Amino acid sequence: MAHSETEADVVDVLTADHRDVTALIGEIWSVRDPMVRRDLTDTAISELVRHAVAEEMYVYPAMRKHLPDGEKAVEHDVEEHQELERAMKELEGLEISSTEFDTTLRRLEEILADHVQDEETEQFPELRRVIPHEELVKLAGKVETAKKLAPTRPHPGAPNNELFHKLAGPGVGMVDRLRDMITKRATK
Repeated sequence: MAHSETEADVVDVLTADHRDVTALIGEIWSVRDPMVRRDLTDTAISELVRHAVAEEMYVYPAMRKHLPDGEKAVEHDVEEHQELERAMKELEGLEISSTEFDTTLRRLEEILADHVQDEETEQFPELRRVIPHEELVKLAGKVETAKKLAPTRPHPGAPNNELFHKLAGPGVGMVDRLRDMITKRATK
């Protein structure tokens, strides 16, 4: 089956995720109601965790395979994912109206901005240059599926790698979604 050039590829999907999470963080800054801030924070965390897991499962192996400095780029991105996870875990435990919450949210925002900059200006254009469009479209489908099964909460102690996510991720994700349901935690 032929794919048209207008079909969304993995870069489109991941870039849209970046925009969504960045907008959610902007909303968190714009509201003062603690319950709304908590809901927005939980949603941003959930979306960011799922995005990171999907990248680690499918995009990073493609980067390692196709980019000349792929291994180095992946190492850098995984380090940023770990920093993001630590900040998200802290946010989950902080009082929403505390100065510590704002400080940690600002740190998360800065790490995310750096991560987005690296991916969108360097790695994503390079992936589009070296991987056929049809393969990038297939990767988009895999990423979307992975996001549906992925955990919704940060697990900073878990390995940030493809094998762990493929073997344990769906189980961890199921437990997270059950916890979300029981606690009525807002996630998309």
